[in-house]
Amino acid sequence: MEKTPENGNGSVHLEDGAERLPELDPSRKVTVGVCVMEKKALSPPMTEILNRLEAFGEFEIILFGDKVILEDHVENWPICDCLIAFYSSGYPLQKAEAYAELRKPFLVNELQPQHLLHDRRKVYQRLEECGIPIPNYALVNRDYPDQELDYFTESEDYVEVHGKRICKPFVEKPVDGDNHRVMIYYPSSAGGGMKELFRKVGNRSSEFHPDKRRVRREGSYIYEEFMITGGTDVKVYTVGTDYAHAEARKSPVVDGVVMRSADGKEVRYPVLLTPAEKDMAREVCVAFGQGVCGFDLLRSQGRSYVCDVNGWSFVKNSYKYYDDAACVLRQMFLEAKAPHLSSKLPPRLPWCSDAAQTSPEDNGMSRQGSNITGTFGQSEELRCVIAVLRHGDRTPKQKVKMKVTHERLLNLMLKYNGGRPRAEAKLKSAVQLQDLLDATRALVPRTRSGKESDSEAEDLENAEKLRHVKAVLEEGGHFSGIYRKVQLKPQKWTKVLREEVETEEERPIEALMVLKYGGVLTHAGGKQAEELGRTFRNYMYPGEGTGLLRLHSTYRHDLKIYSSDEGRVQMSAAAFAKGLLDLEGQLTPILVSLVSKDSPMLDGLDTANIEMKQAKARLNEIVTVESDSLPKPAKPETPWMVDAGGLPPDPLSLIKHLAELTKSVTSQVKVLCKTEEERLAERLDEDTPSDEELPPYDQARALGKTNMDVDRIAAGLPCGSEGFLLMFARWKKLERDVFNERKSRYDISKVPDIYDSVKYDLIHNQHLELEKLEELYGVAKELADGIIPAEYGINPKHKLIIGSKIARRLLGKILIDLRNTREEAREVAELKARRKMAARSRSQKGPEEVSKVIGKLKAESDSVRGKCGTSDRSALDKELTDDDNEKETSYRLDPKYANVRTPERHVRTRLYFTSESHIHALINVLRYCNLDESLSGESSLVSNEALLRLFETQELDYLTHVVLRMYENTAVPLEDTKRFRIELMFSSGAAISPLQVSPRNRDHTLPVLAPEALQEDGSYVTFDTLEKMIRPFAMPAEDFPPATIPQGFSGLFAKGGGVLERLVNLWPFNKQHINGKV
Repeated sequence: MEKTPENGNGSVHLEDGAERLPELDPSRKVTVGVCVMEKKALSPPMTEILNRLEAFGEFEIILFGDKVILEDHVENWPICDCLIAFYSSGYPLQKAEAYAELRKPFLVNELQPQHLLHDRRKVYQRLEECGIPIPNYALVNRDYPDQELDYFTESEDYVEVHGKRICKPFVEKPVDGDNHRVMIYYPSSAGGGMKELFRKVGNRSSEFHPDKRRVRREGSYIYEEFMITGGTDVKVYTVGTDYAHAEARKSPVVDGVVMRSADGKEVRYPVLLTPAEKDMAREVCVAFGQGVCGFDLLRSQGRSYVCDVNGWSFVKNSYKYYDDAACVLRQMFLEAKAPHLSSKLPPRLPWCSDAAQTSPEDNGMSRQGSNITGTFGQSEELRCVIAVLRHGDRTPKQKVKMKVTHERLLNLMLKYNGGRPRAEAKLKSAVQLQDLLDATRALVPRTRSGKESDSEAEDLENAEKLRHVKAVLEEGGHFSGIYRKVQLKPQKWTKVLREEVETEEERPIEALMVLKYGGVLTHAGGKQAEELGRTFRNYMYPGEGTGLLRLHSTYRHDLKIYSSDEGRVQMSAAAFAKGLLDLEGQLTPILVSLVSKDSPMLDGLDTANIEMKQAKARLNEIVTVESDSLPKPAKPETPWMVDAGGLPPDPLSLIKHLAELTKSVTSQVKVLCKTEEERLAERLDEDTPSDEELPPYDQARALGKTNMDVDRIAAGLPCGSEGFLLMFARWKKLERDVFNERKSRYDISKVPDIYDSVKYDLIHNQHLELEKLEELYGVAKELADGIIPAEYGINPKHKLIIGSKIARRLLGKILIDLRNTREEAREVAELKARRKMAARSRSQKGPEEVSKVIGKLKAESDSVRGKCGTSDRSALDKELTDDDNEKETSYRLDPKYANVRTPERHVRTRLYFTSESHIHALINVLRYCNLDESLSGESSLVSNEALLRLFETQELDYLTHVVLRMYENTAVPLEDTKRFRIELMFSSGAAISPLQVSPRNRDHTLPVLAPEALQEDGSYVTFDTLEKMIRPFAMPAEDFPPATIPQGFSGLFAKGGGVLERLVNLWPFNKQHINGKV
């Protein structure tokens, strides 16, 4: 091709009419055009990076400016070798495309693909085409607002698109990429409601709307599954395909409060990317042709997903990132337009002076966290906190059983069991409960005249039970679908003729209806849990003041919270998390974001049914037959070493007195109930015509209240949502169950229920001034303190058997947590030792000698690890250390970018919220494990003084908790078993008599007792000792469900590979390569 003549500005014409600069010579600088809006071009990150590029002396930076970009023709725009151009508000992207076509500069970010970034549908389509993982989603396209679509349906807890069901919680995103009003809809089982996410306004980034449950219909939306990420978002910033920087922040879905530094900027901290995530970063760059690109990453259940791609994005307030970005861009520009120039970095970066390298704080830029210091002791540091907690204060659990023959109720059963005449129907959702309420409202008589004017199909008792069911559905319970459950079980059938086909079919004519309700976390229970979370933060992480929040915000605190399936347990966990992490707002978003349900580990007694029945049978025999001569311990100093130890003298007489007092309280509540019903009947007669439709079931009301209802108490009504009818039904059932008049038999299994009910009323309904309630409390407590512990084992060996069956899975998980913590701490200690020795060697030896020293250190390190384990370390032990890290999402601080003084410090916290049964089980294993034959001769993990204290405690009240803390003594050699110490602590929760405090003055909230040590002062329980004592009762790691890990994802501590290699990127000594991030 012939060379064409130059034009006036020094460029040359090509045959296709385009122009370019002449070939570069070593004396001419590479021109870099910055064709972006001035707001972006003059931003601090862009200025920092451009200044660094200019400092190399190889580049001329040309800022186009808004006037040129918006007003001038592209033919008149400056000519450059390399072009930085990206869209922002008001930017003429098509003009930039025309310029690039005309001048053919090297593009850092391709322009045409930037159109895709404005449409989330196209972004997801491109990600899918490139095989990049994204959340499960469905797309709803509308041509105009409120368009009805035959392929889209919305139900209470899901949306369905083209037959694909997306269940709540789900995320609703506008397809317009510039519309940032993203909604999250929560399931009714978590309280329902919606959270709106938006661009930060002040210190807010989201708002929760508890009454909004219907999705938007004014446009087109993407619906995707909400992913549990531990309340953390990760933003990844790429510079070229071989460099990626990741930062984590508190997700706006948690409480919507933006964490800001002293200078008002949002606090984010750099975190390490896994190899699979680095590959994803490279693939996103290539897929969208964006050399400098930001995208959002979700980490959930061991997998990573891309949920948004933003185009050009820079990190804010990071010197190290600015240095790296400038160096990577320099290499890109030189390789594209001046390959004859060396892209090798100079020995010293040209913009760095000695002062700048040693004291960057003096430059005025915020270095996150550089002024915080502190340790958990001089040589002993806290490594792990594990707590198992009972839920907070709740309402008494209730059950109603009744036979139904009404056609309307039988049809309802058939509606929800698929029309199968012999199948059971379970009603849990608000829609199903509304149907049942409509039916009961139609069937319950409006008045009770005393003439038994009820339907001939009903007797008086059935009418009372129907009223009871109606009252429960209208007034009772939070957490729809968990706090109220209805079962309809067909019991009798008949054959009916279907005339249209002249065949007979089976049809139910009688069913058993079972309504379970109550067990609701009270306003006091939520406050107890939140207060305990705050106390736990300050007490369990000593020496730091607000250090836990500091560790958590800098991703050096690995927190996981687990809960059983019960609503009261889940909400207790959420309230505790709110106090622990100093969060704001309502509990539903916190629950969905931070709490993971693990029903197999934290629910149920099925595994110990047989043994518990044996315990109750033996207990009944002792109380009813041997009441005059209770078993006595062989040694007075060990009163727990006997069958049914702790029972009061002559328990049978106490039970008789208990039944009499229960009857007295019931009769008083009956009077209050009749008075209330008369008032209600008068109001209905006056205000509600018989043909007027009664109001529908209000789900929002059924969610309950978070604060004490002062107006109800002032009006002389029961606390909470319970009316007098429900209160009377509660006490009447207890009266009927504890003593069967027809059989003249006492049922001691009802003692815990009576104690539960009387304590609830003393705390929440003291204002009703029921006579003999305090006396009943005293009798019920004396009996319950002996009976309840015995139900979990009639003697210590029996308690150990039952405890190991109930808590087997939980004990296995605790061992996994502790072993993972120990292995991680060892790896960090080894790596620190290697770094220290290598640094010393560099200062004293030549390169070849240094290499030999490092190799020797690695060999010694591996040898130490072999010595640290017990002599019989099995394959099971290895599984215990590995599996859990693969299942649980982890965020690890990147010390090269974090600017914190102690990046290696790491604390693991695992919180397990469960019910009373699992607390009893865990305590019994911890204190009696040495009684097992396989551990004959071993001392108890619990001191004798603590054994007596636990025996005398008896009641494991609301928010009882057991805490295990692991400490590492860094002054002890790694191979010494005393390197890791376990501390056991126990609190009996709110086990305080309401007669001794005034819960009414404290908003019905009893204080939670502080935990006490279960070991003697100066005693030392090593991890090896604890593991040996607990393992016989714990589920082996191989029995846990296998982790589901995507191909290529290995986690930070993967199976296989050397310990040191897996951790090398944690430390700043490995800085030979500028692109070391990826």
